[in-house]
Amino acid sequence: MAISTVLSGETVEETHETRLEFADNLVLIDLCGEHDRNLARIEQKLGVQILRRGNQLTIVGDVDARAHAADVLNELYVRLEAGKPIESGTIDGAIRLGRSASGTGVREGDQIELFTSGNVEIRTRKKTVEPRTQAQKAYVQNLFRHEMAFGIGPAGTGKTYLAVAAGVSMFLGGQVDRIILCRPAVEAGERLGFLPGTQEEKVDPYMQPLYDALNDFLPAKQVGKLREEKKIEIAPLAFMRGRTLSNSFVVLDEAQNATTMQMKMFLTRLGEGSRMVITGDRTQVDLPRGVHSGLSNAEQLLKDINDISFNYFTSKDVVRHHLVAKIIEAYDAGENP
Repeated sequence: MAISTVLSGETVEETHETRLEFADNLVLIDLCGEHDRNLARIEQKLGVQILRRGNQLTIVGDVDARAHAADVLNELYVRLEAGKPIESGTIDGAIRLGRSASGTGVREGDQIELFTSGNVEIRTRKKTVEPRTQAQKAYVQNLFRHEMAFGIGPAGTGKTYLAVAAGVSMFLGGQVDRIILCRPAVEAGERLGFLPGTQEEKVDPYMQPLYDALNDFLPAKQVGKLREEKKIEIAPLAFMRGRTLSNSFVVLDEAQNATTMQMKMFLTRLGEGSRMVITGDRTQVDLPRGVHSGLSNAEQLLKDINDISFNYFTSKDVVRHHLVAKIIEAYDAGENP
């Protein structure tokens, strides 16, 4: 691989240009994307102009934005050379991970080599999952380092998705014998009445987000077989009472809807060789008025225990549609005028 950066002038301030030269023109074509749409996305996100000529890309803009864009382009090129595809989410992730903590540009040492020597990724049967923000990267690292980890933040930040991916990876690697996914069966602000069917059919609608995540990482037939063998369990939180969960990867999703007593019950199920991940959004509590959230209570009681990690996300970590982050910010502003 040969990527060279050439400033087209004696000083950066005079030219406002950075030129990148790439050795493999075929890889460069993939980097640019169909009709240069990848370049257009980087231009839009970073406020630069990227001009393509032969095997060179010229970046025009202020010094911080140019440096940021150059880092992103180089990282994506390395990813393509390694045979990994890039898509819009991959580009957004590279952009986020290239920012400084203050969001004012890239400082020396801030750039994370996500796709090279410093990569953080979760390998599953169907896909490899990579964190797309600094907070996600720290979260993934803590999922593998700590036996108990909390992920707290708004919807769309990947809390549950990354946790399930880590559980599947550890299961496939033989580090745990079972995956147990659960969440409180609490209706989100509306009464659905009595649901027809068996007990499993009644709770399945509440568990669907967990099924969706799981099916992203394992073939459907394998999921079905593992569920029959009780190697994968997806159940309401109430079903955890009285159990000791050993050699298991256990995820409690929507933990803000667990009561204080339910949270205590769940946390004390932790057995030898197991890991627990608790995810939730404190702004979306669906418990009856006057009932305290077990997530907030646990956060206060357990925050000083060193072996438990607390990971926090904001609207800047939203990896769904870009409007989701703006919607969350608008609601936050409305609640805190």
